[in-house]
Amino acid sequence: MERGPSHGDDMVSAVPGVPTPRDPEPGRIPLAVVVVDARGLVSHWSRGARRLFGPSREDAVGAPAVELMPVSGALGSDEWRGPDGDEEPDGPGPDPGPDLESALGGETSYPRAGRARMATPERGQVDILWWAYPLVGPGAERLLVLAADAGQLHGEGGEEGEAGAQGGRERERYAPGFALHTDFPGFEELARRLPEILPSMSPQESARIVSQVLELGYPVLEISQQERFPVTPDWGVPRRVERRARLLRAASASAADPRAAEAATAELESDLEYAAVRERLEFLNEVSGRIGSSLDLARTIQEVSEAVVPRFTDVAGTYLREQVIAGEGFPDGPPDTTTMWHRVAVEHNDEPGRWDDVVPVGESMPFPAHTPFFQCMTTGEPVLIPRISEQMGNAIAAQFDKRDISPLINLRSMLVVPLKARNVVLGFMILLRHPERAEFNDMDRVTGAELAARAGLVLDNARMYTYQENVAETLQDSMLPHIEPRMAGCDTATRYLPGTRLGRVGGDWFDTIKLPGSRTALVVGDVMGHGLNSAAMMGQLRTAVQTMAAIDMQPAQLLRSLDDLAQRLGDNYLATCLYVVYDPIESRLTLANAGHIPPVVVRAADGRSELLDLPTGAPIGVGGVPFEAVTVPVAPGDRLVLCTDGLVEVRGEDIGVGLAALAESAAHPAASMDDACDTIIRALAATLNAGRGGRKDDVALLMARLNGIERADVAEWRLPIAASEASRARRLVRDQLADWGLESAADTAELLVSEVVTNAVRHAHTQHVVLRLVRTDALLCEVSDDDHSLPQLLSVTDEDEYGRGLRVVSRLAREWGTSRTATGKTVWFEQTLPRTHRGSRSNKR
Repeated sequence: MERGPSHGDDMVSAVPGVPTPRDPEPGRIPLAVVVVDARGLVSHWSRGARRLFGPSREDAVGAPAVELMPVSGALGSDEWRGPDGDEEPDGPGPDPGPDLESALGGETSYPRAGRARMATPERGQVDILWWAYPLVGPGAERLLVLAADAGQLHGEGGEEGEAGAQGGRERERYAPGFALHTDFPGFEELARRLPEILPSMSPQESARIVSQVLELGYPVLEISQQERFPVTPDWGVPRRVERRARLLRAASASAADPRAAEAATAELESDLEYAAVRERLEFLNEVSGRIGSSLDLARTIQEVSEAVVPRFTDVAGTYLREQVIAGEGFPDGPPDTTTMWHRVAVEHNDEPGRWDDVVPVGESMPFPAHTPFFQCMTTGEPVLIPRISEQMGNAIAAQFDKRDISPLINLRSMLVVPLKARNVVLGFMILLRHPERAEFNDMDRVTGAELAARAGLVLDNARMYTYQENVAETLQDSMLPHIEPRMAGCDTATRYLPGTRLGRVGGDWFDTIKLPGSRTALVVGDVMGHGLNSAAMMGQLRTAVQTMAAIDMQPAQLLRSLDDLAQRLGDNYLATCLYVVYDPIESRLTLANAGHIPPVVVRAADGRSELLDLPTGAPIGVGGVPFEAVTVPVAPGDRLVLCTDGLVEVRGEDIGVGLAALAESAAHPAASMDDACDTIIRALAATLNAGRGGRKDDVALLMARLNGIERADVAEWRLPIAASEASRARRLVRDQLADWGLESAADTAELLVSEVVTNAVRHAHTQHVVLRLVRTDALLCEVSDDDHSLPQLLSVTDEDEYGRGLRVVSRLAREWGTSRTATGKTVWFEQTLPRTHRGSRSNKR
C-alpha cells in the first residue's frame, strides 16, 4: 500500500518475497538520504532530506550535519538543538568535535539505528526513524544516514513508538534495526538497486557505499509483533529510470573522459532495464507459487486478488462466467451483451466499505458493448487506459443503469485483463491504480496478461474439477437408494458420508429390498477405489443385487452369482459385500459375507452389543472362492448395524480398534434410529480420527431395528387349485379382518384377493396356492403358486375377456409386485390401514 507521492530516490518499499503488513501499515514511506564527510559536513542532501528536515540542498551541503538532523547517536553528539532551541537527547555518544574521524573510531565504527524527535514550526513534533552507516575508503564520505518520518507509517504524525489507544484504535510500535544477510534471500538483487538512492553520485562512489552497507546489514523496521521486513529503495516507479539516465548524461557531458562516461551510462541503463524485467518475472513466479494451492474456485480467486493488491494494483475486481461458478461447460461462440458475469471478488486498499455498496460481491450482470470490459471479454486481449479522464469515466459509467461507478474509476489508471484457458474467456480482472500512483504502462500490460493467463489455467482446472465432482456426485446420488424408514417387521435408518480426500466420490452403497414372505434383504457394499469408475461399478453391482434378490436367491448363491458377474465385467472389479435376509416372522437373520467387515447386533434384552462371527469370504471379483451362509436368531427390538470400513478403519491402526469402538457406540441408548446413527458417527469420528487428519474414506451406515411380527398378526391358508377357491378366499379374508378389527378394510381386500387368487389357480400346475395375510402398519397380502411365469399388466379392449385383474390391483393397492421363488412365484400387494390401527400397532411395538 502506497502512502504519499512517489519521489524516485526518496521512497522505500518492502522487498518481494518478504511478508509485509497489510493495511494500515504502508509498503512505501518517504526516505531521507544524507552523506556526511570526515569533517562532519553534509556532502549529499536528497530531496527527501529537504522535506523531512527543512533546509534546502543549497543550504545543507557544506553545513555541519549535527545542526541539521536530530540523529546525535549517529553523529557523535550527546544532544541536538532543533530549530526551536529545544534539546532532544538521543543516547550516549562521543563528545562533539569538528572532525568526524575520531567519532568513527569509537561508537560509530559500526552501524547504529534509533529514534529521535524534532520540532518544526510547520508540523510541530515529528518522530524520526534513522539508520547510520560508517563509510571507509578513498572518498571523502564517512557516514551515510537514512531517515524517515515515523508518522508516515499510518499516514499521520505524532508519537508512534508507544503502544496505546487514540480514538479507540490501538497503535503499532516501530523500531529501526539491521538484518543479517541470511534473513533476506534476495540481498543480491538488493545490492543492484541500492545505488538508486544516491542519484547525484558517480557509479563508482555508489558501488563503494552500497558494498559497505550490505556488509554491515540492510536496514529493517521492527514492529511490535516482532515481525521484521526490510526497507529498500522503491524501484517500482518507471519514470525514475529515465530521470536517472538524464542525470548521468548531464554528468558525463562535463566529465574529463566523455567516452567513459557514455559507456558507464549505457551500462547503467542496461542494468536498470534488466532489473525491471527480472523484477516482473520474480513477481509472476511468486504469484504463481501462491495461487492454485487448492481446487476451490473461491479460494483461488482470493489468492490471485491478494497477490496483486497492493503490490501491482490498488483495486482488483474479478468477474467469472456463471457457468464457471456452476462448474458447467460453455455455449459456442464468444460472449455477448447477454452473457452473465458473476462478481466473485473485489480486493482494494481504499477505505473500508467504499466499494461494497456500488459493486457488491456476488452480483451477476451483463456488460454493455461500448465499454473496455466488453472489449476485453470479446477480443480476449488486455485493455489498457493509462488515465481515465472524467469525461471518459462518466461515459463508461453512463452505460450502467443501476449504480454510478464514475467516482470509483475517474482519474485512475485501468488495466482489464482476460482470464483465459484453451482460448475460452472464463472471466476478466479489472485492475485500477490510485491517481497519485504511477500509471499502468506497456510492461504492466504484459505482466498483467501473463498473470491472468496463469490464473486462468488454475481457474479452469478448478472448474473442471468442480464439473467432474458434480458429475460423480450426481451419479452416486442417483444410485444410492431412498430407503423407506419402515419395512415389514423392521425400521431402518441410514447415513452416507462422502470421503474428504481428493476425488470424494466412492463406491460405498447400502440397500433394503422387499422379499416374499414379509422378509427384507439388507445390503451393504464397498467398491475398492474412488472416483467415477468406482461409482459406476457400484451402480452395476447394486442393480445386480436387486435383480438377484427379486428372484429370491439365497444369500450365499447371490454372492456367488455376483462374483461371477464381476469377473465378466473386468479384471479391476473388486468389492466387498454383506448380504442379510431378515425374516420377521421366524425372528432370524441369514447372512453371507464377501470380505466385508462383520455387522453388530445390539440385544434388546440387556443392551449388550456383539460383533457377529461370520465366515469372512473373499471380495467380489476374486473368483473361485465359495461363500457360506449362517443363520442367527434375533428377538424383537434387537438392532442390526451394518457399515463400510471407512467408518472403522484408520491407516496405521488395527481395524479391531475401530470395530470395538463401533460395537461400544452402537450399544448407547438413543431416542430414535436417526439419533442412534448420529451417535455412532460422532463416537467413531472422535475415537479414530482425532489428530489424524480426519476421515478420508466415504462411509455407508445402515441400521435396522428388528421389530418382528407376532404369530397372531399372520394368517395363512393353503387353497386347492380350483376356480371355486376364489370365493372361499374372499370369505377367509373377511373373517380374518373382522377378528383383527379391520372391517373397514374388508371390501377392498376381498376384491384384490379375489383377483390375485383367481389368477393363481388359473396358472398353477400342481400342488396348491398359498394365501397369507400379515398385519403390520399396513395389510400385506401374498399369494404364491408353482408357476414361474410372472404376471404382467396388459392393454385390454372392451372385447377382451381377461387381463383386467392386475389393473384393478394396481389402481387400488398402495403398492404391489411380483417375485420369483425357488418353487414358483409370489404376487403381493399392500393395503393402507385406518390411521387408528396404525397408531395402535406402533404403540404396541
